[in-house]
Amino acid sequence: MSGDLIGTWLAATLTIAIFSFLYRDNPLYRAAEHVYVGISAGFAVIYAWAFDVYPMLVESFKAQLGAKNYFEAYILVIPALLGLAMLLRSIPKLTWISRWPISFTIGIGAGLGLIAAIQGYLLPQIFDTLRPLVTINNAIIYIGVITTLTYFYFSREHRGLTGVVARIGIIFIMVAFGASFGYTVMARVSLLIGRFYFLFHDWLPLIR
Repeated sequence: MSGDLIGTWLAATLTIAIFSFLYRDNPLYRAAEHVYVGISAGFAVIYAWAFDVYPMLVESFKAQLGAKNYFEAYILVIPALLGLAMLLRSIPKLTWISRWPISFTIGIGAGLGLIAAIQGYLLPQIFDTLRPLVTINNAIIYIGVITTLTYFYFSREHRGLTGVVARIGIIFIMVAFGASFGYTVMARVSLLIGRFYFLFHDWLPLIR
């Protein structure tokens, strides 16, 4: 039996095990779930070592030592120590040490995430909203933005004209939530179709 055939049968077995949850929670589903989580964790560790730690820390340290850039080489010891300190979380008496690198990582993530959100989402959204008011679609965008912002304006009670505008904003919000939910459902259905195609095409060649 070739490796591809073994892999196909193994993938089909795990797929059916996951589908068995549609009946009810069972040991077969839990076993497949544990295998999935374990493989994901193992893949994440290997990915972090192969594409982050080894090239950016080990190889860079060797390269800087080879070029006799001792300051650039030994400054890499700091992130290495922070990474090792993070592993101390598994030792109860030394758990407090791991809080420093974790807080440092969360701070960097928050800073980078804030800049990425502003540059990659907020500013393009503003620029894309400020369109010439020459078409019906652009007018709808303006109405949606103004009414939605009015709904989130809580410094004034939503009565009279403000209440009417806020209720129109609720309609736009619901449409946005519906579109987002529909997109999520489409993505999940696409994954489901892919698994059925694997089962009935690759595993059981019932369809061509």
